[in-house]
Amino acid sequence: MSSETTPAQTTPEDQSIAERGSNRSLRPSSDAFRNFIWSGWAPRPDARPERAPYADFTAARREALSARFPGTRLVVPAGGLKVRSNDTDYRFRPHSAFAHLTGLGTDQEPDAVLVLDPREDGGHDAVLFFRPLAERNTTEFYADARYGEFWVGARPSLTDLEALTGIATAHVDELADRVAKDAGHVKILVVTGADETVETLVESVREQAGIQEEAAAETTDGLTDAALVEAVSELRLVKDDYEIAEMRKAVAASIEGFAEVVRALPRAVGRPRGERVVEATFDGHARIEGNEVGYDTIAAAGEHATTLHWTRNDGEVREGELLLLDAGVEVDSLYTADVTRTLPVSGTFTETQRKVYQAVLDAADAAFEAAVPGRRFRDVHAAAMEVIAARLEEWGLLPDGVTAKESLEPEGQFHRRWMVHGTSHHLGIDVHDCAQARAEMYLDGVIEPGMIFTIEPGLYFKSDDLLVPEELRGIGVRIEDDVLVTEDGNENLTAALPRKPDELEAWMASVR
Repeated sequence: MSSETTPAQTTPEDQSIAERGSNRSLRPSSDAFRNFIWSGWAPRPDARPERAPYADFTAARREALSARFPGTRLVVPAGGLKVRSNDTDYRFRPHSAFAHLTGLGTDQEPDAVLVLDPREDGGHDAVLFFRPLAERNTTEFYADARYGEFWVGARPSLTDLEALTGIATAHVDELADRVAKDAGHVKILVVTGADETVETLVESVREQAGIQEEAAAETTDGLTDAALVEAVSELRLVKDDYEIAEMRKAVAASIEGFAEVVRALPRAVGRPRGERVVEATFDGHARIEGNEVGYDTIAAAGEHATTLHWTRNDGEVREGELLLLDAGVEVDSLYTADVTRTLPVSGTFTETQRKVYQAVLDAADAAFEAAVPGRRFRDVHAAAMEVIAARLEEWGLLPDGVTAKESLEPEGQFHRRWMVHGTSHHLGIDVHDCAQARAEMYLDGVIEPGMIFTIEPGLYFKSDDLLVPEELRGIGVRIEDDVLVTEDGNENLTAALPRKPDELEAWMASVR
């Protein structure tokens, strides 16, 4: 029997820096071991998965993208694994454009690439390049900590993936040849920011074909990588029926998570880092009922609620104060809810807390009235700001002599001191969905049925703000709902989570 040799047994002067990470363990490599570990396995099941319910919807999305780029090869990477610490990776999540166009949302697609190959008729043929499950007589099977079945579980085969998605598949090793096919005669665009290795491949093919200008910001036909990134983002502005159903699932799971937090509040009160009890409760629920959280949970108690993106969550939760919980469950398809409620820790609002809360709720209700087909997206924010400015004028917080109307003018905006963020953002497969869309399609875009976005006004009075009465200092309130635009108005997807102060107090009491 041959002796075992591993990087750990080589001398330090023979080891590269890259090899030294394996010094922590010994991995057998004898012929006898390999032959033994490769043998004695039951045959893999040969049943193919059924076509996924999203497959027809993703095909329609690809057709819509195809129509915008006739004759152009489109390369959409899923992205690769990202190092978290030394030789451990973050849990994989595919790039949102890849997930939207394929329907794949699990952790099994690192390095996958969707290629839309142009046809002579102006359409495209989709091919999904993928690293399939390795055979059991390969070293990858037992020795590859990133991809090996022993380490990270089995991935689908190419035929499994094709049956599931309805997309033709090929081994990722064939990607370079496909990208380079007819280069110089076919324009090639890539979704940037997803996979540096794939971007480098595309750039190399362009250079060899003498078409380096493909990546330029300006071309005569306007077809650039940036235009593709823009297009895959704008493609998500209006959700299809499958996406709406997934959003309903995410919202329902999130509402359940808020109830779990209310039940856990007594455990959080009085603990040195009670905010983390809140965070851990919601995040654990998200992992059980969905994929995970759609973004870092904001569990902001007391004065921390005046920090818009407070995710440190290391503060105390005290009776008599407010807890601003901004959290959302991401379901397996990667669609996420985004919900905020400001909860009285003791179960009832004080008079001052209720006054601030009601002002924010009134602003949200005004925004709902503007969130209807035919209005501009910017109108939603404007409607909320009219209420916020009026209430701050009523409370005497605007500068002397400045009216709410004057504050609302572009050269004023004094009311924004206490609400510096926007009122709405699109929501879906990203918590801030469609972020690369053009301003004329997003901020200045016309609201259409099928759009889903948030309505989330707030008021934030920091504890050291000398321009507000002492009773307001340290109070932060935000109310955030997820809104589906319908043919004749809108639907509050998060309506099952109470918004009105009396109803919220009653709900908390019933949950506890």
